[in-house]
Amino acid sequence: MSRYQIFEERVRPNVDVDAEAHKFVAIDVETGEYEVDESEVEVTDRLVERCPDAEGRIWLRRVGYEHAHRLGALSNPKT
Repeated sequence: MSRYQIFEERVRPNVDVDAEAHKFVAIDVETGEYEVDESEVEVTDRLVERCPDAEGRIWLRRVGYEHAHRLGALSNPKT
């Protein structure tokens, strides 16, 4: 199962995507275990504490977005 499938099938049904869009979700890509929190450090630490083998195979994203962070400038076609 891909990390996107894990999010769609296991996480999305259990979170309010609109209200919690800003929160981070840490997903163990092998087991599908996950945690949700406002802090990327806390969410990762909590998942590793609960599932020590998850370390090194965690995918971090925001609940309402496909990624945790965006790097680089955004282009504005109107300028």
